[in-house]
Amino acid sequence: MLGIIGIIVLIGMVFGGYLLAGGKMAIILKSLPFEFMMIGGAAAGAFMIGNDGSTIKHTFSDMKKIFSGAKWKKEDYKDLLCLLFELIKLARQNPVAIEEHIEDPDNSSIFSRYSKISGDQYSREIICDTLRSVSMNYDDPNQVEDVLEKRLDTIREHGLHSSHALQTMADALPALGIVAAVLGVIKTMASIDQPPEVLGKLIGGALVGTFLGVFLAYGLAAPFAGKLKSVVEDDFHFYKLIREVLVANLYNHTTNICIEVGRQNVPGGMRPTFLELEEALSEVKQVAS
Repeated sequence: MLGIIGIIVLIGMVFGGYLLAGGKMAIILKSLPFEFMMIGGAAAGAFMIGNDGSTIKHTFSDMKKIFSGAKWKKEDYKDLLCLLFELIKLARQNPVAIEEHIEDPDNSSIFSRYSKISGDQYSREIICDTLRSVSMNYDDPNQVEDVLEKRLDTIREHGLHSSHALQTMADALPALGIVAAVLGVIKTMASIDQPPEVLGKLIGGALVGTFLGVFLAYGLAAPFAGKLKSVVEDDFHFYKLIREVLVANLYNHTTNICIEVGRQNVPGGMRPTFLELEEALSEVKQVAS
């Protein structure tokens, strides 16, 4: 919602100020379809040239994140800590019993209580693969932490592809606006024998190209790229939390301390209080019993 309001404010203030200053919309509206065709079409073509099909598809899919915000909310962080608590506790009590949950999380009675987390491929794979490594005596905390760090870097890099692609397009749009403006000047020079009022309109139409390129770049594309990067970084904290808890588990800290380590690493606005988490864990213990 905030993103939509921002777009309305952006357009309203720019064109509202222009009209209040005595500007005429007729020349902009007349030139806008053609200028947008040149600039928007050139930007779309350059975007397709510079990215593969997967990145293009990923970018369009990620556009909704600009308006919906981060995927993981405060309740999800609390659920994640509860899920990890159950899995770590079970793994320590009965290493054999944990196998059915990490080998087939889709049919796990534990994972099924946290459908949003179990439905996320990255979360499910990080948790299951790490716990599986422990069951195979791959329990050197430093090695596991190094493996998880590299895996998280891959997830982060993949998540930022869309942001990088949009930022590259934002950087190109002002130059494409100049290209459209130059074409407008060429058109104007072909009518140099016309009276000043005609030439004025032609030059004004040419400058719409420069305006549109800069407006789209710094008013829309660059903010979209920045917002998308921010959302990806926010969601990335969720996966870092999994690493912190599972690595703490490898150092043989008590289950409660492992979960508290995770709680302390939750971003401030999403972090459940100690009492909130204790209440949630108490409910988990009751269900498990």
